[in-house]
Amino acid sequence: MLIEQQPAYVLHSRPYRETSLLLECLTREHGRLGVVARGVRSQRGRLQRSQLEPFQPLALDLQLRGELATLRNAESTAAPLRLQGDAGLAGLYVNELVVRLTERQDPHPALYHAYAQTLARLASGESLAWHLRRFERDLLGALGYALQLDVEADTGQALQPEALYAYRAEHGAVRCTPNEPNVLRGEDLLALRDDRMPTAQGLHALRGMMRELIRFHLGGVELRAWRVLRGALTRR
Repeated sequence: MLIEQQPAYVLHSRPYRETSLLLECLTREHGRLGVVARGVRSQRGRLQRSQLEPFQPLALDLQLRGELATLRNAESTAAPLRLQGDAGLAGLYVNELVVRLTERQDPHPALYHAYAQTLARLASGESLAWHLRRFERDLLGALGYALQLDVEADTGQALQPEALYAYRAEHGAVRCTPNEPNVLRGEDLLALRDDRMPTAQGLHALRGMMRELIRFHLGGVELRAWRVLRGALTRR
């Protein structure tokens, strides 16, 4: 199948054979695709490796056969986003999330939109931790794991802003005591629902909750980015 002018971003690349790259790309209409970019590591390659950097909005021409597509052409559609320092680390974390949690050739147009929006937010250099929490929320929702942020899982009653909760994977928010791990206020969950940035304490609590949920959906596997980030983004 020939795919032309497909909006896309490169999420990850690695050497493939002697002169090529194997790319993981997020496309708007076809989801995540494995793409072979032939000859881009050679001096005579028609396409240059610099054209296939992460965070660069692209339009790709692809020939899709089976599991992998072959890159025929790549064009930049806008200036690359400059994600430096902590913003660059945050962008790499977002890329790893998408690669690890999505299946190839499983279209998610809403995820593509959320991804592009998140890169623009990260490029602003402000509130990085909050932008990551928003993307994690939207990613899980696009994949069918939407968070229940309206009612208590056990009672069906509306979340109370001052009540304390623990969020259980595949269950929802349940009341808890202050001594339990990953305790959140109802206000923190409601802020995430309403797309309102919570307090610094609330952001820290949401970070712990989202990490546990992502770990659950990965079958207990740790992300490499978690080790790289360490505590840098918790201060932002």
